[in-house]
Amino acid sequence: MKLFCDLHIHSKYSRGTSKDISLNNLEDNARKKGINILGTGDFTHPEWLRTLSSLKEENGFLLTKTGFTFCLQTEVSLIFKKAGKLRKIHLVLLSPSLRTSKKIAAFISNYTNIEADGRPTISIDAERFIKELKQIDEDIEVIPAHVWTPWFGLFGSKSGFDSVEDCFSSMSEHIHALETGLSSDPEMNWMISSLDKYELVSFSDAHSFWPHRLGREATLVEMPEKKNYQSLISSIREKKVVLTIEVNPAYGKYYLDGHRKCSFYSSYKETEKLKGICPKCKKPLTIGVLNRVASLANREKGEKPDRSHPFIRMLPLMEIIAFHLGKGITTKTVRMEYERIISEMGNEYHILLDEKIDRIKEKAGENIGEIIKAQREDNLSIKPGFDGEYGKIIDY
Repeated sequence: MKLFCDLHIHSKYSRGTSKDISLNNLEDNARKKGINILGTGDFTHPEWLRTLSSLKEENGFLLTKTGFTFCLQTEVSLIFKKAGKLRKIHLVLLSPSLRTSKKIAAFISNYTNIEADGRPTISIDAERFIKELKQIDEDIEVIPAHVWTPWFGLFGSKSGFDSVEDCFSSMSEHIHALETGLSSDPEMNWMISSLDKYELVSFSDAHSFWPHRLGREATLVEMPEKKNYQSLISSIREKKVVLTIEVNPAYGKYYLDGHRKCSFYSSYKETEKLKGICPKCKKPLTIGVLNRVASLANREKGEKPDRSHPFIRMLPLMEIIAFHLGKGITTKTVRMEYERIISEMGNEYHILLDEKIDRIKEKAGENIGEIIKAQREDNLSIKPGFDGEYGKIIDY
């Protein structure tokens, strides 16, 4: 049984998130998307953990009354000094039980007020943090989040490291996977041979329940008929992921170097000529993911390491509808058209990945069909994202 998983989201208790996030909204939109297992987000927050505790616990997962599956998951922000430099990294934690989740929350509460933010920020060295978690439960899975983003990625240009070992030292053996983030995809990560031993996973980091955010990136795993946490973790630890869904990296908020306030962006080669300085405000540019990957690359683009899984570049259906209609993605018009198409044709992953183009044209319209066809052929033209600004479809 192959299942789509999005194991990095947030609840309404994280800063900068929709306050309308609820279990019902998450389940409803996950089903529309085609997600089979969804992360809970924010299990360290006391109120959200109480809400999660109302669900049925079975085989390491949480089940709603209708049988939808949640995996206990949270994100934490670590701030610490290492090798004379201030480091800020985000980590995704997966937990095998409510009992373990409560222990993790209790541990983190020793360092911060866990009621203040669903994504707690704690001052602790990454190596020590992993060690403490493994003493709580060996089945806790730690995945460095959006590893290339400048501000809080493991390899980010602002405070990151050049290798997993540089960050986690003696605890590096407990890192099995890396979340590539919206601004990179497996092909970019393949350019760095030291990452070959890690599984590359993709999740949405959604801050709302809307389908243009939820599941915009996802990981397909194979699992027995009786879904269980151990099978999920084995897929990650043993590099058995089937494939990943990726947005086009150019769509990501930190793909190129640039300055959002100056409306200026540049490729890494152009940035080198500029000596990293914005030509408009004369301040240092925010160095993006493509530049950072290039600085560590020791392979040519297109070289594929052994045991690498395939991936599919795919922008959300609501992005496609919004572009077609010339409307904002959060407008009622776009949302209503999305709901109509889903009601007539099935979940979003099915439409974007498997449905016949002729049927899409019949039900969703000629232009929508042509855009989806162009996307499947990797022919969408994207204005690149930079310095916190998303990329946009400009042609197909």
